[in-house]
Amino acid sequence: MTRCILALAAFLAAAAFSADLPVREVILYKHGVGFFERSGELKPGESARLEFKAGDMNDVLKSLTITDRNGGKISGIHYDASESLDRRLGDFPFALGQQSTLAAFLDQLKGAELEVKLGPETVSGTIAGARVAIVPDRGQTVQRETVTLLTGAGELRTIDLSAAGSIKLADSKLQALFKDYLTVLNNSRSQDKRGVYIDSSGAKTRELVASYMTPAAVWKSSYRLLFGGAAEALLEGWAIVDNTTGEDWTNVRLSVVSGRPISFITQLYEPKYVQRPSEELPEDRAAAPQLFQGGVSGGLQAPALAKAFAGSGPAPMPARGGRGGGSGSFAEAQVAADLVRESSIAATATGEGAGELFEYNFASPVTVKTGESAMLPFLQQRVSARKLLIYTDSMGLHPMNAAEISNSTGKTLDGGPITVYDGGAYAGEAMVETLKSGDKRLISYGVDLGMRISSAWDSSRQAVREIHSRRGVLTARTAIDETKTYTIKNVDAQAKTLVIEYPERQGYQLLNQTPSEKTSNAYRFEVKVAASATQTFPIQEERVTDQTVILSNAAPDVLATWVQNKALSDAGRRQLGEIARKKADIDSNDAQLNQVKTDETNLEQDQERRRQNIQSLNAVAGQQDLVQRYARELAAAESKLAGLRDRESELRKQQTQLHAELNSLIENADF
Repeated sequence: MTRCILALAAFLAAAAFSADLPVREVILYKHGVGFFERSGELKPGESARLEFKAGDMNDVLKSLTITDRNGGKISGIHYDASESLDRRLGDFPFALGQQSTLAAFLDQLKGAELEVKLGPETVSGTIAGARVAIVPDRGQTVQRETVTLLTGAGELRTIDLSAAGSIKLADSKLQALFKDYLTVLNNSRSQDKRGVYIDSSGAKTRELVASYMTPAAVWKSSYRLLFGGAAEALLEGWAIVDNTTGEDWTNVRLSVVSGRPISFITQLYEPKYVQRPSEELPEDRAAAPQLFQGGVSGGLQAPALAKAFAGSGPAPMPARGGRGGGSGSFAEAQVAADLVRESSIAATATGEGAGELFEYNFASPVTVKTGESAMLPFLQQRVSARKLLIYTDSMGLHPMNAAEISNSTGKTLDGGPITVYDGGAYAGEAMVETLKSGDKRLISYGVDLGMRISSAWDSSRQAVREIHSRRGVLTARTAIDETKTYTIKNVDAQAKTLVIEYPERQGYQLLNQTPSEKTSNAYRFEVKVAASATQTFPIQEERVTDQTVILSNAAPDVLATWVQNKALSDAGRRQLGEIARKKADIDSNDAQLNQVKTDETNLEQDQERRRQNIQSLNAVAGQQDLVQRYARELAAAESKLAGLRDRESELRKQQTQLHAELNSLIENADF
């Protein structure tokens, strides 16, 4: 049985033989992926195997490139399918269990030709069966693996496999199938690993370079800002990298890139199936109309189309090797021996732009074991920095110790934490966003207890600035002035520079101050505060709003108020006055018309009462005189009612005329 196990191991070793392509270069990005380059020799007939996590295969299939430095061609690339091990092994006509014996394996190959070497003799035949038999041996029973062969002479011969020197499957196809089975087993030792195989043909040795992108831990940056006595400060930058790939990085070229290019996952590894439609022979169905969409623009010709695609791919990776623009280490800062000094490790990384990104390349090879992390210095350079104080309303009573850093390094500074040392002592910590070359940024790292700040709002006032009318709409532009006064008390015996960050308010404009800087949502005012002094800093703003009035709906007294406004022009005052008077005339006419209608109603009611009285008196003897009097009153009332109706008609005509004149005045009002 031992020999059988060794035979299986020999098969396994032959299946696993492949060329090694170690990692040579690593580039880490800020968006969760890393660029990896492997290289090595691939001898004739060899196959290089690259191993990846199953979850990384989508990125590998999207980005893998293979290059032969000797100018040769690669015959093919294949990789492990995403199917489960059981499903992949289920396609083979045999199976090897965890405790499977050679006899159990051969028993699955009934009918196959087998050659067994027993010393100088070689026995060939067709496998009739194989089993583990219990046989006596020196007074004990032992297990023996046996195989029964049908020889060419027609004999059934049982062979003890432990006595066999070698066993060979005579069918080359079956032998290759068995080797493939062992290869699948070997490649699936880790359920999370998948292999990508690079095949080579020809008689030449190839120098292969394989590069790809896979998910990787994001590199981090941290800084130390050391203030001395000079106007400049020393800025040190450290890159923190984590090797979580499961493979050692030994003497690799390492680079870290600042920036966030677009990256995404596309499902390329999992098999994709398309639901196919059911089709019939053309003569078995009626013809249907076919619709074609119309063009929206002229199509690109072939040269133009090629040019359009030429700029759409990813930017090429920058060339490795000598790069200018790097900064060497500086001399130690002139501080006392017991204070914090600059780091003795020289920053040997060089930096250069890579399109919209910025890349730091470490000059010396880097070694980071799997599961370990490393801190690598990428910057040690003096920058322009000045100390000041910064205050916002949310800070309460005291401002913050701050620094204004100007990036004069010629490099992009990736965002991260900054530890500040002042005069060799720890002063505080801050965070900074990514800072492009030539840009500047404020950081705050501590509370300044030597200055107290309070603020108060002054009473606001409202004033009408402009009054306009057009198309029957009166628009009054009103300004509201507001002032916020900061009271600053400096209790320290040294002058200080204070930056007040004041929020930009929607619709407000500054009146009395000019900011030294403006952000996307705030103003910054720089205030020089004398030693042991108290001073005020007012910020005055105004907000302009528009109030609209429909002239046809405005009452005469409202218009009279606008006429008295000092912001109204002479032409506007004259036109609004005419409109107000015309509205007053209309109101007077309406009042007269209402009174006439009331008189008519009262008179008609009196007439009806008299008619009823006359009708009642006609039935009573001796009431003729009274009836005659009511008749005379009824005739007089009828004459008066006729006059009222004439007056109503006249007032209605006047009403129509007045409204027409008012509409004309409103329509022509333009000031």
